[in-house]
Amino acid sequence: MAAPIKFGVGQSVLRKEDDALIRGKGRYTDDHIPSVGLHALLLRSPHAHAKFTVNAARARGLPGVALILTAEDIADLGDLPCLFNLEVNPFTGPPYPILAKDEVRHVGDTIAFVVAETVDRARDAIEAIEVDWAPLPAVAGVVNAVKPGAPQVWPDHPGNVLFDVPVGDRKATDEAFAKAHAVAEISIVNPRVVASFMETRAAICEYDAKRDHFTLTVGSQGSHRLRDILCQNVLKIPVEKMRVICPDVGGGFGTKLFPYREYALLAVAARRLKKTVRWAADRSEHFMGDAQGRDNVTTAKMALAADGKFLAMDVDLMGDMGGYLSTFGPYIPHGGAGMLPGLYDIQTFHCRVRTVFTHTVPVDAYRGAGRPEAAYVIERLVDACARKVDMTPDAIRRRNFITPRAMPYKTATGKIYDSGDFNAHLKRAMDVANWKEFPKRVRLAKKHDLIRGIGLASYVEVCGTMGEETANVRIDPNGDVTVLIGTQSSGQGHQTAYAQLVAEQFGLPPERVHIHQGDTDEIATGLGTGGSASIPSGGVSVERATRALGAQLKELAAEVLETSAGDLEIDRGVVRVVGTDRSIGFVELARRAGSDAAKLNASATFASADGTYPNGTHIAEVEIDPATGIVKIVNYVIVDDFGVTLNPLLLAGQVHGGAMQGIGQALMEQVVYSASDGQLVTGTYMDYALPRAADGPSFVFETHNVPCKTNPLGVKGAGEAGAIGSCPAVVNAIVDGLWREYKIDHIDMPATPERVWIAIREHQRRHSL
Repeated sequence: MAAPIKFGVGQSVLRKEDDALIRGKGRYTDDHIPSVGLHALLLRSPHAHAKFTVNAARARGLPGVALILTAEDIADLGDLPCLFNLEVNPFTGPPYPILAKDEVRHVGDTIAFVVAETVDRARDAIEAIEVDWAPLPAVAGVVNAVKPGAPQVWPDHPGNVLFDVPVGDRKATDEAFAKAHAVAEISIVNPRVVASFMETRAAICEYDAKRDHFTLTVGSQGSHRLRDILCQNVLKIPVEKMRVICPDVGGGFGTKLFPYREYALLAVAARRLKKTVRWAADRSEHFMGDAQGRDNVTTAKMALAADGKFLAMDVDLMGDMGGYLSTFGPYIPHGGAGMLPGLYDIQTFHCRVRTVFTHTVPVDAYRGAGRPEAAYVIERLVDACARKVDMTPDAIRRRNFITPRAMPYKTATGKIYDSGDFNAHLKRAMDVANWKEFPKRVRLAKKHDLIRGIGLASYVEVCGTMGEETANVRIDPNGDVTVLIGTQSSGQGHQTAYAQLVAEQFGLPPERVHIHQGDTDEIATGLGTGGSASIPSGGVSVERATRALGAQLKELAAEVLETSAGDLEIDRGVVRVVGTDRSIGFVELARRAGSDAAKLNASATFASADGTYPNGTHIAEVEIDPATGIVKIVNYVIVDDFGVTLNPLLLAGQVHGGAMQGIGQALMEQVVYSASDGQLVTGTYMDYALPRAADGPSFVFETHNVPCKTNPLGVKGAGEAGAIGSCPAVVNAIVDGLWREYKIDHIDMPATPERVWIAIREHQRRHSL
């Protein structure tokens, strides 16, 4: 068996991109400083719903003001598109204009775009624009929005419902419930959250009048899709007229994948003024102008046999769309519904999916995009089932897990799981968490007037379904390797991961492999990064292109070394005759290539037809102080199946980060809108809590990998998994403690100290009467 390549697959290679970042040499969008530039700001609505008229005449005359755009000035632009629709009974969505005209539909809705010599002068102009507001009734929250008589967001969508569709078999589900020994039921809220990336959105647009050509520098999760939507749908120009460059990107979590109004407005302004225009969001704009995440209200029921076997599952799911349809907004609850059966052998399933308009910021994909919402529902429901039939949480899961022998397994929603051993990672996680000794820890905590709870969540998600990704790998004149690929790193570590795939075949250290992403002029195609697809799809493309390039290099070397290509091997940038000292380096090969120079370059394309299905078990152990409601996570174990581990260090970082985001949502994060007028109550980090390092546990993380059978590398994807298993594990742990002590069987996220304290006091009040 050959020794592993020092920098190859499976090795804990340090992130090569970190040296520049920690030295302050990262180059983000707002670091790009053109020689002459103007600054842009937006005038946003202070009302959730209102009619308005706008007069910018006085503001246009202020010193230093170059341009003010309102809806009448950009009537030729198209709307922002929604890229999802139903295959059966497709819907017609409302318009999503680049600037609102006559009526606004959420706090932060944009009504004017100001360009000036400085930010301060742009701000003066914003304040000088005269707006006559006529506030209208507003509605926030899907439960309120579907009530009879609720204020309407769009007149063409009565009852505020975009679509109301079934997933699964309603009739068979009803029949199964009629025969059930018992039925467990939960009603839960998955609260709305803000994608709190470190770098706010920013963009700079340069215009070349001679070529009638735009260069848009923007912090995005993908340059090609953004360019295509802006050009084809909004600006209505050929895609060749715009170059999109994505430099370093400081976090994305799905939210930076979408086109936004500012990007089109910058292009319009740059062309009209024939000058470079730049814009960067402050945190208030981030809360009001960027797509938000989650926000589902769900009722779920499970039909149970006497032995705890799951007979059928029935779900009623409402997803909040906000005031407009974001790029993939309606897909998130509808697509997520397909993952509701989880890891369990549930033969009969039905889900009613409703997408609902409210007078709030639009909602779209946020780390996991529907799969965390689905996992939260099923894992909370499974714990409720355990209590219903007096089984332990682990026992009822083992009773209902899909077995390895059943693979490939087609779920009731049509997903095909190709591999996995769910009981194995459950057992391992329980062993590592010392589950058997938990009762002793309960008694010890009790002596200190604390309540211990332990919760688990066994999850599955689907990854790698973005589509085709192409990689181009070439030998440079200096013998280094350059990879061109259309994915986009926003902190994941692509520079390192792709370099390892090259190293696996060429034996080159990471510093000799250069990854180019985020430039539509340099890279022909690309889907960007989302859905944990970069390694399952982009990684396969890089591996295959490198393999093809290796074969071509051997052909070139075979002529020089006068041998057969089959007698050659490649290592450390050298092609060598096996077992001899006869060799030729990449530099010399590149110099000699001549008419065969095309062989110094190879491309490959890959798309996963069915996706991949990472899965795993999270176990959280908490201590609850009943006097204050404070919840402390005292132990946290994760055992995941990611198929194959490319880099253990990168993987741990992804899992830890995702788990902390889930913990934040479980314990503290929530976007709050006023029920009376739709005002954004949590509009800054003074009001919106984020987890700090002290709020997180010391994670124990392991893998129990079963290689994916549908992916050539065997990988399953890992970027979102931490955020999927963590929410249900933490909340199940809290409910476990509250149930044992008070028979409280429900609490919604976020389980803040106030909520926990109130739940305990309400229980005590009822039982004191």
